[in-house]
Amino acid sequence: MAGLGYTIFDTGIGRCGIAWGPSGIIGVQLPEAREIDTRRRLFQIYPDARELRPPLNAEIAIEGIAALLRGGDSDFSDVTLDMTGIPAFNQRVYAFARQIPRGETRTYAEIASGLRASGAVYSVAQAIARNPFMIIVPCHRVLEAGNYADKISPNGGAISKRRLLSIEGAHPTTSKTLFDVLLPVAPPRAPT
Repeated sequence: MAGLGYTIFDTGIGRCGIAWGPSGIIGVQLPEAREIDTRRRLFQIYPDARELRPPLNAEIAIEGIAALLRGGDSDFSDVTLDMTGIPAFNQRVYAFARQIPRGETRTYAEIASGLRASGAVYSVAQAIARNPFMIIVPCHRVLEAGNYADKISPNGGAISKRRLLSIEGAHPTTSKTLFDVLLPVAPPRAPT
């Protein structure tokens, strides 16, 4: 098989997309509001990919993604990812995130600490935000400090981390309130 391919497939949350190359999976796209938007997003990211029948590696990934999004178990350990062009630090973050068990979460700080790079919390957050391998690399299991379920990466489409964690049966996450958002930027009050 030469070149890049992609396919669109059904899941419990809508039509997802997956793209691959000769060395493995290069990206997963969770559903946008409409299938045409999911296709458009894949085309923007992988303009050289053609819609093809998926090879075995992609089939295994598709089956696992569909199972997980139905609330079932999935095993992605046999799915090969093509990490060409992905910075070495991000690769380490993705490898660590792939080890987080279903139904559990970690914070950016916990991952940084686990990588023995405790000062790299921001870098971990950036790597997670750039994750092209949605679900296979379960970035939805990586949360902000305080277990806030922040927004998912651009490949996440219209799906939130909170919804993905709910499908997996993970313990509830915390949502930021208006006060959480505004207090960090509000100037301190002078003592009276």
